[in-house]
Amino acid sequence: MRSERAALVGLISGTVRRADAERSLDELEGLATTAGATVALRALQERSRPDPATFLGSGKLASLAAACDESDVDLVVFDNELTPAQLRQVEARLGLKVVDRTQLILDIFAGRARTREGKLQVELAQLKYLLPRLVGGSDYLSRLGGGIGTRGPGETKLESDRRKIRQRISRLSDQIEEVRRRRSQLRERRRKASVPTVALVGYTNAGKTTLFNLLAGEQATASDALFVTLDPLVRRVRLADNRELLVSDTVGFIDRLPHTLVAAFRATLEEVVGADLLLHVIDAAEPGMEHRVEAVRRTLEEVGAAGVPWLEVFNKCDRLHEAEVERLQRREPDGLCISARTGFGRAELLDAVSARLGLDARRVSLALNLSVDADRALLAQVYRFGKVEEQIEQDGRVRVEAEVPRRWWDRLQRGAEDDD
Repeated sequence: MRSERAALVGLISGTVRRADAERSLDELEGLATTAGATVALRALQERSRPDPATFLGSGKLASLAAACDESDVDLVVFDNELTPAQLRQVEARLGLKVVDRTQLILDIFAGRARTREGKLQVELAQLKYLLPRLVGGSDYLSRLGGGIGTRGPGETKLESDRRKIRQRISRLSDQIEEVRRRRSQLRERRRKASVPTVALVGYTNAGKTTLFNLLAGEQATASDALFVTLDPLVRRVRLADNRELLVSDTVGFIDRLPHTLVAAFRATLEEVVGADLLLHVIDAAEPGMEHRVEAVRRTLEEVGAAGVPWLEVFNKCDRLHEAEVERLQRREPDGLCISARTGFGRAELLDAVSARLGLDARRVSLALNLSVDADRALLAQVYRFGKVEEQIEQDGRVRVEAEVPRRWWDRLQRGAEDDD
């Protein structure tokens, strides 16, 4: 079975520059390819603003229809979100299946979701997108109730479909709310255990999963395809001095990420909001790097994570010339240049993470009574989170000299003050 042949359509309007529109169409081509289509045609139109009825205008639609026929196109993909009315008009005039950017991204997410949680979130986003786009016998909607003028033949197919979708949305929302509660409980448990969490965020295909594998020693699937990671992975990372932190790999962002997806994936994205530190992974070899950095920042603001401390990590620096790396480091002195693929910069990154999280060590001296439960528990935590230099036991008591994370020690001291 041959793959669908797609025509990509973009619009240059308002303040959009042609270079930006071309770059966006390149990204749309990557999305279409990820979804399984073969791109046969690309078209860009310049106009002051989108046509409210047909988006492109009648003349451009006619020439697009001819070009699609000549190129044997099965599917037309618009690099914008079309209104329900525009979608119907364009499909009617082209005589082809038409999808917009949002629908394409939702389709990719549906194909990538593997866990029950991921599937629930994608289905919710799809139904919220579909509901206002349902069409049918809207000229005659039956009126149900009692009295003259309110009797009718019953519920129309359109009304029935809408009712079923709303019911399904309600059930999905309840199930996802349960996911949110469960994740919140896990985060609270981690917080009480004083294990800091680092979340990897960034544009899709920036190399987050490759970096996750490098840090956590995992073999999570990583590739050049878009949106490979939908379901967050959380793994424990042990530093060289025996201290621990948790690293979370999250879904990649993209410019104009559909609002229905952001809303549906809120349970997952709260892992980002609840993190102690964000590593913003940036593809340093991408020509449109600045544009993608800004898109990620906008999305972080949308999900409420703008206030979380972050560290910019410029990945794929092995693809840059030495002079380009030097220019990048001069321009972004607070960022780190790494290569998740080769492992270059891993030690420097972990050192920077330790410093940002307050994991830098302080020396403590503890006198503990091993017959007291609280003291035994504290000793176990010192061994778990710190590095014991010396332990001397005598008559059921123990003196411990250790290097412990400042962050953990400060939290322990605050807890002791609260108990007083």
